[in-house]
Amino acid sequence: MNTILEVQHLRKYFATQKAVDDISLSIQKGSIFGLLGPNGAGKTTLIRMITGIFYPDSGSILLNGSPFNPTTDIQKIGYMPEERGLYKKMKIGEQALYLAQLKGLSKKEAFEKVKYWFEKFEMAGWWNKKVEDLSKGMSQKLQFVTTVLHEPDLIILDEPFSGLDPINSNLIKEEIFKLAQNGSTIIFSTHRMEQVEEICDHIVLVNKGTKILDGSVAAIKQNFKEHLFKLTLAVPEHIPKHPSFDIMQKKDNEWIIKIDNNYSTNDVLLHCIQNHQTIVAFHEILPSLNEIFIRLVEGTPLTRQFETPSL
Repeated sequence: MNTILEVQHLRKYFATQKAVDDISLSIQKGSIFGLLGPNGAGKTTLIRMITGIFYPDSGSILLNGSPFNPTTDIQKIGYMPEERGLYKKMKIGEQALYLAQLKGLSKKEAFEKVKYWFEKFEMAGWWNKKVEDLSKGMSQKLQFVTTVLHEPDLIILDEPFSGLDPINSNLIKEEIFKLAQNGSTIIFSTHRMEQVEEICDHIVLVNKGTKILDGSVAAIKQNFKEHLFKLTLAVPEHIPKHPSFDIMQKKDNEWIIKIDNNYSTNDVLLHCIQNHQTIVAFHEILPSLNEIFIRLVEGTPLTRQFETPSL
């Protein structure tokens, strides 16, 4: 894949605070890219430099291989900020048309695009409603529509699922996948790790304005694995001890084991078979992105700012 966005040694300081401190990254066309970190890590500042809202103190931004020009390149970007920027007193149909034309669409093109998305998201009945009369979830859907309707090459979504119920979250999620399949590149910024594991194929993890991890989700999880496996037997039998593994946890017929580096999974399975165990399931347990982050920056106050899903 070709690179659509490249950030080189970007820095942005506010007084003595290093909001972004020497971050470099590259994003491939058609990818769904996760920009992760706890609140205050520097994600929004980085996004605001990419979109031309802030100028970096140093470093460079390349869009499609050329230096980013806020005047001309901004039309190629769709940005949905975490702090929503809708006009509360304006009717949402008029507002969507207005924002579409700001992005370079003609009045006719804008009407066709807005009509398409409003029907797709079952928003046509809202046309004459004011933003102040909408729920947070409805406002979120409108903000998403106005971000993507001009078909930008690069779409930046900062906490796009905030305030959405599960049904509308899935709706937005499906559209993110479709946009990427149709060639758009998505930057998805959040501090909710479980959402990124489900959506993104590549991530950058930042903490205190510094990049601490960069790579594909699959590769990162493989790099941080601990050789833990879940073994499920047909009945809650005892497994005789063997040097190939240590038992970390046992509950009924489920076992969490850690395989010794000098042995393989085949050694464990062979041992079970030789002891007449009936194996129902056997799979590797990979760490979550949240666990990886905590492992990297354990002991810092920022680790406690991540949200975890309710069980």
